[in-house]
Amino acid sequence: MSVTVYVPGEAAALALGADAVAATIVAEAARRGIDIRLVRNGSRGMFWLEPLVEVSTSRGRIAYGPVAAHDVRGLFAAGFLSGGIHPLHLGVTEELPWLKRQQRLACRRIGIIDPLSLADYLAQGGGEGLRCARAMAPVEIVRAVTDSGLRGRGGAAFPTGIKWRTVLDTPAPQKYIVCNADEGDSGTFSDRLLMEGDPFQLLEGMAIAGLAVGATMGYIYVRSEYPHAIAALNAALDGARDWLGDFKIEVRKGAGSYVCGEETALLESLEGRRGIVRAKPPLPAISGLFGQPTVINNVITFGSVPDILAHGASHYQEFGCGRSRGTLPFQLAGNIKYGGLVEVPFGLTLRELLYDFGGGSRSGRPLRAVQVGGPLGAYLPETRFDTMLDYEAFAAIGAGLGHGGIVAFDDTVDMARQARYAMKFCAVESCGKCTPCRIGSTRGVEVIDRIRGGQAEQIELLRDLCETMIHGSLCAMGSMTPIPVLSALEHFSEDFGWMRA
Repeated sequence: MSVTVYVPGEAAALALGADAVAATIVAEAARRGIDIRLVRNGSRGMFWLEPLVEVSTSRGRIAYGPVAAHDVRGLFAAGFLSGGIHPLHLGVTEELPWLKRQQRLACRRIGIIDPLSLADYLAQGGGEGLRCARAMAPVEIVRAVTDSGLRGRGGAAFPTGIKWRTVLDTPAPQKYIVCNADEGDSGTFSDRLLMEGDPFQLLEGMAIAGLAVGATMGYIYVRSEYPHAIAALNAALDGARDWLGDFKIEVRKGAGSYVCGEETALLESLEGRRGIVRAKPPLPAISGLFGQPTVINNVITFGSVPDILAHGASHYQEFGCGRSRGTLPFQLAGNIKYGGLVEVPFGLTLRELLYDFGGGSRSGRPLRAVQVGGPLGAYLPETRFDTMLDYEAFAAIGAGLGHGGIVAFDDTVDMARQARYAMKFCAVESCGKCTPCRIGSTRGVEVIDRIRGGQAEQIELLRDLCETMIHGSLCAMGSMTPIPVLSALEHFSEDFGWMRA
């Protein structure tokens, strides 16, 4: 009887040598005459343990990590195929504290299934949401999503049900479902983990959206830097066309522009033009792709939908707090001891995430600041670490959860330099359509350079420039760039020479 061995085929694990580990396991098993079944699963999200090798045993899946190719012979000698003890032995995977403390909904099957096996997906509970949706009227599907309290997980946190209802109520000969998989924020990777580790869940969520609004065509717009995700999605689509029925999905590779994460620029790119932001109104829900009503949500939003349809809106409402219902896959990155994916209900504090899951800084020095929500998110000091992870709680302190990306910095960070980085990022990535973003970010870099050079009196000019960008920019790229700059000024003024002025 063969033993099933799991070695991640996910990009981070591959970068750390997972392919060599997998090949060495196959070769060593052949040399010993042992029959094994190798599955290239998704990552569990514990990046400090990658490549994480798991073995299916009578006690459950036993984890070993981080495994290098040169460790494989020793693992076989220690009897790892039956869960034998070895210095890299971690125990039963599901009992590892990092995983056991989480409540995974959107990411429940990542790392567990063979991501390219529809049969495996269905055997692990996948497909139930689509089955239920096929027995419901469109308005009932929209009502379930609305009642669940699901909000867009891409950053704006707009109620998903309202967007879907708008598309449903807008008559048109053709409607579209578009998945924004142009995940470009620093420190974010939850979309990638789901696409590489459980692509059928994304396809199912999009198919349910199609039933809800009357759309028969969907597109997944994936950033060009995600070749493994693109390959996984295309392979999954090849095996899922009969299952999806009349709903068709195509994968489109992005052109490498950060601003194409903005929904209207994404639509321009999908239509074959340069990714430049459109003026609104009209909203994409009324006039979107090719001028037709279009649902645009990100990967985790669509990935959350099957669970809502399968288990009911009230079940999803049981997770979270206030107006922030369900769970969010947070992503810990930067100077953090245990970086990776943590899916928990809204309601924990930032401090709990940073220390109970992240283990504090990797350097061992005190954490001084974290940036939440990508490169346009606020920099928060230690005095804000007890803020609840909740959309409204973060808005109350001038911040946002965004896509759930969290980048940590220890006490050696220069926050004036980080503010400059935010402005420079905007200057490089701006689509160039509006003056406040295109020119304001360039002037912002120059002003910050003067401040860092000792001209603290330029701080008020920087504040005025930020106000102009906030109120005059066409899209969130320009209007949000001042957020990290102003938060750095507010909480870390000493780094700008404010105290010496």
